Amino acid sequence: MKTKIWISALLILTATGVAWRLWGGVAVATVAGALLMWLLLHYTRLMKVMQRAAHHPVGSVDSAVMLHAKLSKGMSLLHVTALTRSLGRSLEPQAPGPRSGSETFVWTDASEASVRIEFRHGKAQSWELTRPQSGS
Repeated sequence: MKTKIWISALLILTATGVAWRLWGGVAVATVAGALLMWLLLHYTRLMKVMQRAAHHPVGSVDSAVMLHAKLSKGMSLLHVTALTRSLGRSLEPQAPGPRSGSETFVWTDASEASVRIEFRHGKAQSWELTRPQSGS
């Protein structure tokens, strides 16, 4: 994660330096404007996802089975929140230690089926669908 940030920062600085060398201050202002637009785009997406999540109960989802089918490894917590349109109910970690940076959230639907997703550093690593026992 830190490597990705450093590479992004290096690319931005390189683009700014090249722009300054070739076209001067106007190009630097253009690069700064493009960077600001990119930041505003992500901020707007984050706020839209959080607004939608604010109108739904914590840990609820329309269909746990459909959520389970749409999940993929490496999916961000923001992306999962956008899919479920609600914040997940947080589960306390079993024991602190080597799993630092790990969080577990649960979403449950109306039929009491639930999906438990473990995130490490904000990315989905594993998930499990649990269905209620059918009484015969």
